[in-house]
Amino acid sequence: MNIIYEDREIEGERLELTDKEGNYYLGPNLTLRRCTVVTRVSARWLHILPTRLIDCTVEVKQELKNFAWVRAALKSCRFTGRMASCDFGPWRDYKEGWENGAVEDCDFTEARLSNCRFHGCDMRSLRLPPWPCFTILDPIGRLRELNSVQWPDQFGRIIIKNFYKHPPSTVALTYHAPTVAKQYDTTEAELRAVVEKFDFIVY
Repeated sequence: MNIIYEDREIEGERLELTDKEGNYYLGPNLTLRRCTVVTRVSARWLHILPTRLIDCTVEVKQELKNFAWVRAALKSCRFTGRMASCDFGPWRDYKEGWENGAVEDCDFTEARLSNCRFHGCDMRSLRLPPWPCFTILDPIGRLRELNSVQWPDQFGRIIIKNFYKHPPSTVALTYHAPTVAKQYDTTEAELRAVVEKFDFIVY
């Protein structure tokens, strides 16, 4: 069942994107102002076409994995819940509609971001999740510095050394330390010890 919000402006409403049999489309030509958007579906059933979210709260009730917000213009929005391998902001290498993407003045402090990327945005305008999340600013430009220290072995070899493979539009990468520790055979304490060495890592 396709549930489509398009070609209109909605203000001050609560959108429940929670029906397991629903296939949700936001956009094109949709503007949400001061709305609460609640999602409880997988990325497979959620589609964001060119859409503007302004002063909205986005509540992710089921972990959202491998999802691109890159066709959404997000301004002064607040995010809560768990997101993994998600992309925010204008990603030039993404499919048609990427040029509509933006993320500005948004608050992620109550979100858990794991392996998420930010593209083509001013990170100074964003409030980022605190430890146990950590955000590496300008990861491609800082690659030499990042490689100058000893990271936990697998994370250093598999993740850090390959930052150059990310799209050039990547301006920041956010990780969740407990998830990294589990995946790459290390500990949160070992990660924190290295993270604290850099003033361009936010935690």
